[in-house]
Amino acid sequence: MTRLARLYHKWHHLFYTYNGRFPFWLLAVLLFGCSRTPTETVIVTRVVIVEGQENVVTQLVRQTQTPTPDFVEAPPREPTTLDLSYLGNVPDFDPQTTTSANGINFVENLFVGLTNYNHANNTIEPELAQSWDVSADGRVWTFNLRDDIFWVRPNENGDMVDGIMQAEPVRPVTAGDVVYAIQRACRRETKAPDAFLLFLIEGCEQVHKANDPTPADLDAIQAKALDDTTVQFTLSKPASYFLTLTSLWLFHPVPSDVLEEAGAQWQTSDLMMTSGPFMPVSPLEPGAPTTLHRNTLWPLPRPGNVDIVNILYFDQAMPAYQLWQAKSLDISPLPELERDDIVAEQPQKVRFLPEQTLFYLGFNFDSGVFREPEVRRAFSAAIDRERLIEQLYGDLALPMRHLSPPGVVAGPPIDRIGVGYSPDDARKWLAESGFRSCRLMPPIRFMVTSSDLSLRQAELIRDMWVEELGCAPEQIVIEQVQFGTLLASTRRDAGAARPDVWELAWSSYYPDAHNWLGDLLHCTDGGNRPNRPCSEVDGLIRQAAGALEYQERVMFYRQIEDMFFGGDGITPVAPLYIRGNESLVQSWLSFTPALFGGEQYDAYVIDVEAKELERELEREP
Repeated sequence: MTRLARLYHKWHHLFYTYNGRFPFWLLAVLLFGCSRTPTETVIVTRVVIVEGQENVVTQLVRQTQTPTPDFVEAPPREPTTLDLSYLGNVPDFDPQTTTSANGINFVENLFVGLTNYNHANNTIEPELAQSWDVSADGRVWTFNLRDDIFWVRPNENGDMVDGIMQAEPVRPVTAGDVVYAIQRACRRETKAPDAFLLFLIEGCEQVHKANDPTPADLDAIQAKALDDTTVQFTLSKPASYFLTLTSLWLFHPVPSDVLEEAGAQWQTSDLMMTSGPFMPVSPLEPGAPTTLHRNTLWPLPRPGNVDIVNILYFDQAMPAYQLWQAKSLDISPLPELERDDIVAEQPQKVRFLPEQTLFYLGFNFDSGVFREPEVRRAFSAAIDRERLIEQLYGDLALPMRHLSPPGVVAGPPIDRIGVGYSPDDARKWLAESGFRSCRLMPPIRFMVTSSDLSLRQAELIRDMWVEELGCAPEQIVIEQVQFGTLLASTRRDAGAARPDVWELAWSSYYPDAHNWLGDLLHCTDGGNRPNRPCSEVDGLIRQAAGALEYQERVMFYRQIEDMFFGGDGITPVAPLYIRGNESLVQSWLSFTPALFGGEQYDAYVIDVEAKELERELEREP
């Protein structure tokens, strides 16, 4: 008998022992006796959903009754708690310097953003900035800030309401805090890893190049506080994707007064204060559990219902998994060695989270092999991406047939654009090329890194070209080199060192289609390792970079993706797949995961009754 059945049977027996004359399934709550009776019997019936099944649970409770008052005060509400685990320790959560996923999670929840990246619909929405205006030339962006978001600390008296620590306001978050964060990120001594993203702001790159920038140099950065609630940026060129950049952790304001007084130790200083939807109420020390409470002064709507976030830290995944099994954690990393058994036992609780890193093959446009688009399309369409993923990674990857991965602003759906694997089309396009047959081609230098996985992947792709295009195995010469050599050999100016085709990957620096189609593939403004000559599509990329309306950007980027990877596409690269990670998620928790940037705990929704019942069943002997 299952624990649920045993518990149900016990409560069912108790009910009929004391109240056999009444049909319990008709009643939600029954009270027996009257005000003169010293005890009362309360029968509580709940209908709950546990792992997709409806269960009726009835419990009998006997209580001592006091005289009925004229007014009964409602009992305090229990806070809704999210229980998580991270591998490692409390991370660096400095918005301008953090590099870890855990640190970015902290930034997202402890510090207000200038704007917010909505993971549910991949759009940018207001946060500290309640509105913004853009000049006619697309270079001057003016953000109008809220005046009701504060730097806060936990109440010094420890005042709690419904189990939640009350936030104490210190001062409003101002435009000056935003400007301070930008100036700080532009300074080389801050060592902001993504400072180059701010070079779009006039004056930032010059400050970053200076060994010892002066106050005048910093003032030349065109991020200006016009007043406490207005901040203005002047860009070096029109860039619609600047709005996406403003959602990055790099743009999150920091408390300048605290940093100036506490210096490098500001994150652990007693002066530390935060401004986001949550605030820390426990010491942020290495190895110690972390507890975050909802910021009771946060003025924006909360899509979720989480009041408290408890975070435990582990060096390995197994202890976290064991707590998750015991229903003590809502989310846990998946132990690698036990992964297959866990997936087989409870696949519905394994959540695959794709990363914004695309693995692809690059084609050399100067090559004697891949000059023609028909040949490039044929070699791309001959790759069975699903079979490649299955043999290399099991199911821990998603096949890609265009460039922009899921979770980028203005990117197309994963399965709407591009050819992907199409062996019939591959053979047709090769027959239409100047070669007519793969056997008539010269040897193909296929350069990959020195890892065993890279070699295995190259061999699988070679075999697919042999199978689908009729190439001879000896025609595909796989050349393994160190990663640095591969990068140097695929530079546009590498000359004879350039291979015919190579493996590489690209990751989002910011979650916007421009970071993919513009920064990677534009003939002059992007990396363009294939050395593709400029064409009509490059003009469209620049138009898209200047388009301010979201739907117009979507239209542009879908057209650009089709021009690159559709049936008549240029095919400068062959997209292969994006990899990802897996987590274990309890059935009572629902959320949209962050495919880029930090998790947003204020958007998590917990079915409190289901969580309580499952934990109760776990404790039942």
